[in-house]
Amino acid sequence: MFAYYLDLALRSLKRNKVLTALMVLAIAVGIGASMTTLTVLHVLSGDPLPGKSGELYYPQIDPQDARGMMPGTLPPEQVTLIDGMNLLRAKRADRQALMEGGAVPIQPDSSAFDPFYVEARYTTADFFAMFDAPFRYGHGWSGADDEAHARDVVITRQLDDKLFNGADSTGRALRIGGSTFRIVGVLDDWRPNPHFYDLGTGSYDYYEQVFMPLQTALELHFDRNGSVDCWGNGTGGQEGSAYPSPTCAWLQFWVELDSPAKAAAYKQFLIHYSEEQKTLGRFVRAPNVQLRDLMQWLDYNDVVPSDVRLQAWLAFGFLLVCLVNTVGLMLAKFMRRSGELSVRRALGASRRALFAQLLTESGVIGIAGGAGGLLLALLGLWLVRRRPSDYAALAHLDPEMLAVTFALALGASLLAGILPAWRACNVSPALQLKSQ
Repeated sequence: MFAYYLDLALRSLKRNKVLTALMVLAIAVGIGASMTTLTVLHVLSGDPLPGKSGELYYPQIDPQDARGMMPGTLPPEQVTLIDGMNLLRAKRADRQALMEGGAVPIQPDSSAFDPFYVEARYTTADFFAMFDAPFRYGHGWSGADDEAHARDVVITRQLDDKLFNGADSTGRALRIGGSTFRIVGVLDDWRPNPHFYDLGTGSYDYYEQVFMPLQTALELHFDRNGSVDCWGNGTGGQEGSAYPSPTCAWLQFWVELDSPAKAAAYKQFLIHYSEEQKTLGRFVRAPNVQLRDLMQWLDYNDVVPSDVRLQAWLAFGFLLVCLVNTVGLMLAKFMRRSGELSVRRALGASRRALFAQLLTESGVIGIAGGAGGLLLALLGLWLVRRRPSDYAALAHLDPEMLAVTFALALGASLLAGILPAWRACNVSPALQLKSQ
C-alpha cells in the first residue's frame, strides 16, 4: 500500500512543479539554517572523553585570605603550588595530575630547521592514562621520574613527523631550552576539544606538542602562560621564568574517581584538608570546596559561546517560519485536489487512507527538502570554518548530524502536512461531486 501511496505522491508533485519547488525550498532553507547552527552547537557541547568524563573531577579549595570574604563566594578555579603538591602526594584518588601550560624553545639537531617555540604541558605521570591519551610509540614517564625531576619528554605525532620524519623517536635526545631531554613517548593523533583540562589557555583549537614532568619544568624555569589568582601580599610574578608566589593559585589539578562513593569520600577529604590547613594557619576561611566532574566543569565555565546558543534558537525560529509557509502551500495544494479526493472517497477509500496518502506526499517533500537542506548546511558550515574564531575549524557534519538532518526534515514536513491533510480529508464528498 505504501508503494501505491508513494506513486500517487510522485504523480501529484509532478503535476504542479512550481508549487512543489516552493515547498521543497521552504523546507530546505529552514533545515539548512537550523542544521548549520545545531551542528556547531553539537560539536562545541560534545563530551571530549565519552565513557570517561563521569570519572574525572576537578577539585577546588579556598586558601584565600579574609579580604572580600562573603557567604557563597566560590573558591579559586586553580590551586597553589603548595596545595597542588600536597593533594598530589596524598594519593587519595585512583589517579591525579597537577599541571600548567607553557611554551618551550625546540633546538633541532638538523640544520634544516631553525629553533622554534611550541606549546607545552608541564604535568605529572598519571596525565596520559587519566585522559586516555593514545601513544604511537613508547609511553609516558613514571611517578618516580616526577620525583627525580627526570629529563624525560613526550612529544606529539606532529612534532615527531617534523623532526624525525615520523620514525620511532623514543630514546632519542631532544634539546629544549638549552637542556637535553630523552624522548620516552610519541602521542598519536590526540587533540581533545574543548581543551577541557586547562580552559585558561583556550577552549578550542589549542593543543600542546611537548609534555614534560612538572617539577622538571619548575626546576628549569620554563615559561608558563596560564592565568594567576593572587591575594594578600602575593604577586603574579614576572611572566616568563619567575613563578607566582605561594599565595597565588595558578595550577590545574584533576583526579580520577571511578565511583560516586569515591567522589563523595574525596570531597570529604578536601574538607578535612582545608580544616587541617586552617589549623596550621595557612587557610583563613572555613572549608569551601567544590568537586565537579568534567561535563559539570565545562558547564560551569560556559565553554559553549553564548552567541552559538542564541544563533541556534534563532535558526529554529526561522525553521518554524518556514514550516508555517509550508503549511499554507500544502493547504492550498491539497484543497485544490478536493474533487479528486472526493472521487476516491466515493469509490470506497476511507478518510484514513486519504490521510495516509497525503502524509506520504508530505514525507516526499520532506526528504527532498532534507537533501536540499543538507547542501545548504554544508555550505553554511563551510562559511563558519572561514570565520576568525577558535572553534571554526571544528564545524563539520558527522554521521550522527547527517541522520538528524533527514530526520528533522521528514518530521518537520509531516508535522506541516497534518493540518492540510486533515482539512482535505474532511471536505464533504457530496458537495464536491455535485459541483463536478
